[in-house]
Amino acid sequence: MPGLVLGGVGTFVVSLIVASIFLRVRCRGTGPPFGRRARYWAWFIVVSTAALAAAVGVLILAASRVPAFVGVIVPGGLWFTKLPPQRDRDMLPRTWSAVLTLPFSRLYDRMGDDMQDWCDTRIEAAKPRPQWIADAAQYYWNQMGRVTDPRARDNLDRWRESIVHKVSMVRLIDLDPGPGRLRAGLQMHSSTAHARKYRDDDQDRLARRLETEALNELHLFLAYAYRLGYHKMLIYPYRPGAHRPAPQPPPQVQPAEPVIPDR
Repeated sequence: MPGLVLGGVGTFVVSLIVASIFLRVRCRGTGPPFGRRARYWAWFIVVSTAALAAAVGVLILAASRVPAFVGVIVPGGLWFTKLPPQRDRDMLPRTWSAVLTLPFSRLYDRMGDDMQDWCDTRIEAAKPRPQWIADAAQYYWNQMGRVTDPRARDNLDRWRESIVHKVSMVRLIDLDPGPGRLRAGLQMHSSTAHARKYRDDDQDRLARRLETEALNELHLFLAYAYRLGYHKMLIYPYRPGAHRPAPQPPPQVQPAEPVIPDR
């Protein structure tokens, strides 16, 4: 009996660690499973998997002389589990397979909410000024270092260049250029080269459109970087005094008491 308890507890602990690692690997390319909103479903999946592994290990140990740690193979099922379900009918608890995939569906939804909150925080920080949008794209690109995947690097670089160009067009419109100079500037980049899409007869409206598109592309840039695993980047604009302790006032020197000479 003590051997069964010890084997079950040991299998549960080891399976808990293995299941959390497999879940992180399985969610790679989607986002961190232990985010602020997703962590409850992630822990539910990990703990349930570890409990099932411990139960299987105890049953195997009770039925034969095979060690209970064989149950550690159960968390390997997280590697093959669908995330998210491929069809809407899998969301409905009509079959056992749908019931088993339902926690993963909820986990995926909450991971999407975490990513949206992460992106919105950085979008709102760069939104007040158009120049901050371009600076933010470059700032986040610099934080990512060298992206090894050529396709991912090309996508991120394309969005960054488009953002910088559109913000530069907004700044050019603020200078009230002539129609010829504005049209030439729009033709300099493929993202604004379509004359029918970007009409220069209403420059204020064109500036608002370019700024909105730059914000949308920054959102796409951030969401793509988040899915690549860069979800700990600092927020731009950075305030120099935001992470420094408040300066302490200098100590006040008490005036010395006057010395009264003895008479």
